[in-house]
Amino acid sequence: MAIIKEFREFAVKGNVIDLAVGVIIGAAFNKIVDSLVKDLIMPVVSLVVGDLDFSNKFIVLTRNVPAGVPHTLADLTKAGVPVFAWGNFLTVLVNFVILAFIIFVMVRQINRLKRQHAEPAAAAPAAPPEDIVLLREIRDSLRQPR
Repeated sequence: MAIIKEFREFAVKGNVIDLAVGVIIGAAFNKIVDSLVKDLIMPVVSLVVGDLDFSNKFIVLTRNVPAGVPHTLADLTKAGVPVFAWGNFLTVLVNFVILAFIIFVMVRQINRLKRQHAEPAAAAPAAPPEDIVLLREIRDSLRQPR
């Protein structure tokens, strides 16, 4: 029973819940970035390069391709033929760079907001009330030798 109680305390801590929410949002965000790369960016890149399906670019690394296997990346991989899938790698790399850039911009913005909220707290302390100033002046005048 003690281990269940300890696990419950661990699982309900704010950091664990925040981490779980972050992972779930990250997975959903990854789908958005994946679609951005696949549906918007790679077609433009492919237009410049001259081919629409960039993720299906590969080089077959053997001359012994089994007869009857279609010459597509999925079919060759399924048949166990070694292929150099540079187009798929390029798509994943572009996906990563975009995701990393978006995260960089988000963290940069969060840090900027933190600095803006931290600056007023680091400002000079407020002037003491007038009665405190008067009491200090009286104290200082009493301390002076006559």
